[in-house]
Amino acid sequence: MSYQVLARKWRPRKFVELVGQEHVVRALTNALDTGRMHHAYLFTGTRGVGKTTIARIFAKSLNCERGESADPCGECAVCTAVDAGRFVDLLEIDAASNTGVDDVREVIENAQYAPARGRFKVYLVDEVHMLSKPAFNALLKTLEEPPPHVKFLLATTDPQKLPVTVLSRCLKFNLKRLLPEQISGQMRHILDAEQIAYEDAAIGELARGADGSLRDGLSLLDQAIAYGGGALKADDVRAMLGSVARGQVLGVLDALADGDGARLMAECERIASYSPDFGGVLDDLAATLHRIQLMQLVPGYRGEGEGSDETTLAALAGRLQPEDVQLYYQIATTGRRDLALAPDARTGFEMALLRMLAFRPGEGGGPAPSDRTVRPVPASQPVPSVARSEAPIARAAPSPAPQPMPGSEPAPQVAPAHASAPRATVAIDARGLPRWDALIEQAGLRGPLGQLAQNAALRERDGNTLVLALQPAHMHLAVEPMVGQMADRISDTLGERIKLRFVADSQGAAQTPAARAASARESARSAAEQAIEDDPLVQSLKRDFGARVVPQSIKPIES
Repeated sequence: MSYQVLARKWRPRKFVELVGQEHVVRALTNALDTGRMHHAYLFTGTRGVGKTTIARIFAKSLNCERGESADPCGECAVCTAVDAGRFVDLLEIDAASNTGVDDVREVIENAQYAPARGRFKVYLVDEVHMLSKPAFNALLKTLEEPPPHVKFLLATTDPQKLPVTVLSRCLKFNLKRLLPEQISGQMRHILDAEQIAYEDAAIGELARGADGSLRDGLSLLDQAIAYGGGALKADDVRAMLGSVARGQVLGVLDALADGDGARLMAECERIASYSPDFGGVLDDLAATLHRIQLMQLVPGYRGEGEGSDETTLAALAGRLQPEDVQLYYQIATTGRRDLALAPDARTGFEMALLRMLAFRPGEGGGPAPSDRTVRPVPASQPVPSVARSEAPIARAAPSPAPQPMPGSEPAPQVAPAHASAPRATVAIDARGLPRWDALIEQAGLRGPLGQLAQNAALRERDGNTLVLALQPAHMHLAVEPMVGQMADRISDTLGERIKLRFVADSQGAAQTPAARAASARESARSAAEQAIEDDPLVQSLKRDFGARVVPQSIKPIES
């Protein structure tokens, strides 16, 4: 007897055997049990999630010799004929191959005739979005008012391409992409029934490689069984898929957390020895960073991985700053996109990791790039070109204190009252409080921490607690661990242990650094627009040629 692939052998034959589409099964089951059935159904979703399978089960339910039911017997002549693909009243049409209006006219003409064996004639149109516009127009009338013995079941992976006139005539069901846990559970069930030995890690790799499609997952499972000579081993699956073990990705992040370039390159070499799909490795790295960020910012989050993985991830979550995780994630995803532009995939992969290392913030007193003083270049001097982007990693000397503007009184400098060894002097305002915008810069608050700080205003100091005002709409940002991390940075800058307390205050919005910066940008834009309007050349163009300045098209030159 010839071998039957797993995706066909284990294709569900009843609604209860379907995986992950409970919302569709419930609606169809209730419709069949109550007799309230529509004449046209549209099933949408990515490949391999059960669209045509559901349609075939529905056809069996309508025509089973033991009566209409959500639970067809699976044994009568009709059920076995449907399962074998030879039931004459189930007409499966591949719209990708039969796109023309003549093909649809043939369907319409045949729809008028009564079913040959069953109670209903069922038309299953797969990839229905491939039909031409004339074909859709020919189908509309029959789709809206079909004979009572006809049911239309339409399936598509791209519902956006369907005319709204078709969508409005169908009951639409969106089939979900399956989760890796659902796919791996079905794989274990099949392998146990087939008496095939397997490793759990191998199942996990295949479930992730399936990308939400159970059919793709079972095809990969068939391939992996053949590759492993009848057994399923994690190393064999990784070699087949071009993937690497999770521990390799965690090793990369561990080296990044330590800022160890030599170890980072050693991890790259180890990964390259598996001849992996480097795009897939960057995907795994981005997925791991996503889990780390959830651990950092979502209280009580528990991952779905193995215990050892979760322990390692929790340790990395404590060592990496949340804003750095965001940066690494962005570099991983853009590096994935740019792999095709690299001289070769490995070079692109290594450069993505080196970019993470290069932009890793310096530790200690080293200023980040935005700490540098930028002075405008006089108009008479040429603007120097930028030779390279600097991202300091090593410890650097502290930035000089801000200089007073000409003609103004110098800002008084004060060391914190309880500081034993202050790291920097911080300017104070007229209230005797630290200047909040200067404190943000000196504490190096960037990324999510910087966004929180920029939208806050320093209201008062209560002992060793700084009270910060936030717009009520921003209060959800003031959560742990971000508040604790901000307090640590400010404490290091002031040289004393500081606590932070955020209070909702809609009146103090204009006093935040973010609000002042927005106001300055708007003033600069207005000045730039006025300068353009006053320009003699612009005025002559408006006068002589009826020209006009497009609103909001003028932007000030940024120094």
